[in-house]
Amino acid sequence: MQPEQYQPPLTWVGHTWRLLAMLLLSLAVFSTRAEYLWNEARWWYLADLALGVASYTVIWWRRSHPVAVTVFTNVASIASTLSLGPAVLAMVSMATRRRWSEIIPLTLLCIVANALGLQFFSTPVEEDDPVLVQYLVTGAVTASMVFWGMYIGSRRELLASWQARALASEAEQQAKVQQARSLERARIAREMHDILAHRISAMSMSAGALAYRTDLSGEQVRETARTIQETSHLALTELREVLGVLREGPGDAAPEEPQGAPDLMALVEEARTLGMRVDTRCEIDIAALPPAIARTLYRCVQEALTNARRHSPSAPVTMHIRGGPDHGVDLLVENPLPLSAGSASPAPGYGLVGLAERVGLHGGRQSATVGDDKRFLLHVWLPWQS
Repeated sequence: MQPEQYQPPLTWVGHTWRLLAMLLLSLAVFSTRAEYLWNEARWWYLADLALGVASYTVIWWRRSHPVAVTVFTNVASIASTLSLGPAVLAMVSMATRRRWSEIIPLTLLCIVANALGLQFFSTPVEEDDPVLVQYLVTGAVTASMVFWGMYIGSRRELLASWQARALASEAEQQAKVQQARSLERARIAREMHDILAHRISAMSMSAGALAYRTDLSGEQVRETARTIQETSHLALTELREVLGVLREGPGDAAPEEPQGAPDLMALVEEARTLGMRVDTRCEIDIAALPPAIARTLYRCVQEALTNARRHSPSAPVTMHIRGGPDHGVDLLVENPLPLSAGSASPAPGYGLVGLAERVGLHGGRQSATVGDDKRFLLHVWLPWQS
């Protein structure tokens, strides 16, 4: 991770305490020689002030130009005690970058600068201190600044890496939530299509009979209208079952048991009641199917009958269910295509697409083909065990 990536932005509180720390350090050292410089070397006094002001000015660019600022403040501190505060802060700030190509030469520069200051810019009072002690103190202080800066830099990088991981984890979690929502929406859309398309196509077929048949008796008209009413009621009931799972409270809805094997033959009989000619052959024990596969088979038959009723309402439909525990379940639904598409023929929808997704979720396969004899064949294979 680059230093620019884990250096936190400074607030006004951070700027304030750093400025106060620099001033305390600079004034503490400057006060020991201020009287001597004012009385004996006023030019040095003014130079110390000028270099100190310059150091306090350039220190604000220590993050954008760490090497240049550290070099300037350390060179200035040779003759200016007021520059010591900025020099220490610049050294620590540079060390937080933890680049040995910068730390080693600048550490040597700091030691040399302090040695030159002790050699050529010491006051008579300071010259009384043992030279060895002065050098040892200088080396210890410089090493402390470097180690403290490296510790701060490593801690900042650690915190930045934790924050980056947290953000990455949050983004990954949001992506998973979004994916789950998309899958749930697709499932709900598929379920609503399977329910409503079947019922509405049945109502459309019955209403079409009322619109075009002029030879129906009053009793037949009432019977057809009653069929439309019952079908619409069933559509609303099944729609309520699907929407019930979307409610927040567990007691908001009490849906019925999902359709499965016992309802399959009732579905075929309902289609025959609506006027479809359905020839059915079933060579397996549907009751022995697992509930999940039985429900999928129910939806496949429902979509096949809905598709035939929408596109070829008057054509005969042949449905064959076969298979076994070793082979799986084969559903073959065949019907001739209409000779011509009427003006009121519905546009192709997403029923077969959704059905293919549903079958694929249970490990099955689906194919929809049109033969040379203009007959539409829907073939669905489902494993016996999901």
